[in-house]
Amino acid sequence: MIAPIALSCGDPAGIGPEIAAKAWAELRDDCPFFLIGDATHLPADTPVTRIADPADAMDASAQTLPVLHVDFPVSNIPGQPEPANAPSVIDAIERGVSLVKSGAASALCTAPINKKALIDGADFAYPGHTEFLAALAGRQHVVMMLASAQLRVVSATIHIPLSRVPQELTPDLLIQTIALTAQGLQQQFGITHPRIAVAGLNPHAGEGGKMGTEELDWIAPLLKGLDSPDYTVTGPHPADTLFHAAARARYDAAIAMYHDQALIPIKTLDFDRGVNVTLGLPFIRTSPDHGTALDIAGQGIANPTSLIEALKLAQQMARTP
Repeated sequence: MIAPIALSCGDPAGIGPEIAAKAWAELRDDCPFFLIGDATHLPADTPVTRIADPADAMDASAQTLPVLHVDFPVSNIPGQPEPANAPSVIDAIERGVSLVKSGAASALCTAPINKKALIDGADFAYPGHTEFLAALAGRQHVVMMLASAQLRVVSATIHIPLSRVPQELTPDLLIQTIALTAQGLQQQFGITHPRIAVAGLNPHAGEGGKMGTEELDWIAPLLKGLDSPDYTVTGPHPADTLFHAAARARYDAAIAMYHDQALIPIKTLDFDRGVNVTLGLPFIRTSPDHGTALDIAGQGIANPTSLIEALKLAQQMARTP
């Protein structure tokens, strides 16, 4: 039996508490997990067991949501992030990483954070969860995959302005991204020989140099040189024809060149069920593919589907031989 999944609370002023409770009600002991946070932030009717050890979650989860307590200095108000609580939000993430690295948890799933509150309250120095987790794991490079039943897509560059993409997108970065994607598909998704399709940077993949020359100058030659017995790489493909159904059938994951090129297709195809997966970490990490949704927090209307899918995918990945 695998260990339970650790779910860090994220910003409790967002929809994290509500969707955590709804996810537990849906999954219970079919996918045992425990929340790292404060039980008082959960909806009032949530049955809770406060645990001292992650192993206790295995028995508790059939009847109650197990919670590993973290102190928060300021009362939580839905929809109003409190910078004073930022150190506790960070502490929950750090505890989750420690537990999954030790084997006490089989995977880490992270509820959404509010980056402004973390910056204001704790001088948070990272653009997002992905970069923070890489720093905690001591990894120089990780990749962000968005995954659903219809599409897996990785962005070579992540949280940077579009104007910086041509400078940040280097041959070394693309090679590392392809290698980590192939490794993740093999080790965490159980795909023996992954097929990876790489999008072009420019419209129509440059259209022979008429709309940009990066494809001709280095992207196409680089991809032709990646001759591996372990995976297949094709491209650069025009991004506007890479994500329809027939194209998706020809690859196991697509690599996009920048954030929106990756996220727009998956959020269009499967908005509620998309899952964020970080590849390249020494542990499994998933998260729902949405933010804190402060505008609806505390109203009981938040959709837990993406979190449910993130927990189920984490369990599936933990069970992959």
